[in-house]
Amino acid sequence: MDGLGAAQAADSLGAHAAPLRILLISDAWFPQVNGVVRTLSIVVDHLRAGGDTVEVIGPDRFTNIPMPGYAEIRLAIAPRRKLMQLADAFQPDAVHIATEGPLGWAMRGICRKRGWPFTTAFHTRFPEYLHARTSIPLSWSWAMMRRFHEAGAGTFAATQSLREELGRRGFTKIRAWTRGVDLQRFRPEPREPWEGLERPIFLYAGRVAVEKNIEAFLSLDLPGTKVVVGEGPAREGLMRRFPKAHFTGYRDNGVLARSYAGADVFVFPSRTDTFGLVLLEALASGTPVAAFPVTGPRDVITDPRVGALDEDLRAACMTALDGDRAACRSHAEGWSWDACAAQFRAALVPVPGRALAV
Repeated sequence: MDGLGAAQAADSLGAHAAPLRILLISDAWFPQVNGVVRTLSIVVDHLRAGGDTVEVIGPDRFTNIPMPGYAEIRLAIAPRRKLMQLADAFQPDAVHIATEGPLGWAMRGICRKRGWPFTTAFHTRFPEYLHARTSIPLSWSWAMMRRFHEAGAGTFAATQSLREELGRRGFTKIRAWTRGVDLQRFRPEPREPWEGLERPIFLYAGRVAVEKNIEAFLSLDLPGTKVVVGEGPAREGLMRRFPKAHFTGYRDNGVLARSYAGADVFVFPSRTDTFGLVLLEALASGTPVAAFPVTGPRDVITDPRVGALDEDLRAACMTALDGDRAACRSHAEGWSWDACAAQFRAALVPVPGRALAV
């Protein structure tokens, strides 16, 4: 289930040396700031640097509205006609649909009409997110997710535990697609001194939203200071409920890297992320991780020297304080964006003859 297999490898585009024209459809794209956008943008940069032509179509090209309860996410309105025109004009060698939003569903329909095979990716646990916000039954949402992905030629998933879970849920076309980390950007030095804050520093960085389960972190009885880096719809409510925590807002570039490096423990309270790029960023910065033993952390924190996983998150935090910062950096060095981009390319599926159906 992990690899392409002999038949898939024979059909994959990665075996061809010629540059490719890759059409990437994503409901998550700039100016959004999240792990999906970061992953896709980095992979696109690597593919273009290698000579491929990549066309990214996101909500910014369409009339769009803010997602209810999450204004940072934009939803394209009635995108199919324009999307069809853009896809036909580009004449792709391969189509990848990254997300299951309005653009993703519209492109799925276009590909089926055109007879174009396409690949998808399982980035986000929408069933759990929808259930947390709307109480829509998980069984209904998972059925819709299967319907979406099973229409394609392959569903990319980042970790072994996620691929196993998707298999148990009835997904049959799963392909491996790992993740990476920028080892030049995220380094053990320089470190944010966090002047005026009591040590140890327990840090969370990422979107501040209900599905990230940040409350589970902020509710812990821990020594020192809890720090939250990031923006999101849950921030104001959490600031009111946890006034002793330190909220920095959004940080990027060297400031974010120094924040990771200056922490004593990086705390990842999410139970629903499919990977968690922030885990690798923290490790590359020399900071050990505390998390629940769930998909993502279970696949990344495989060495007890670099972090602790426990259903008792406080126990994980206290154990992680004894982590080996040099081992954290060494562990992160095994994850490469070059390998991530190459694996993505190799798993794409060709559009036969670029034939445009009427």
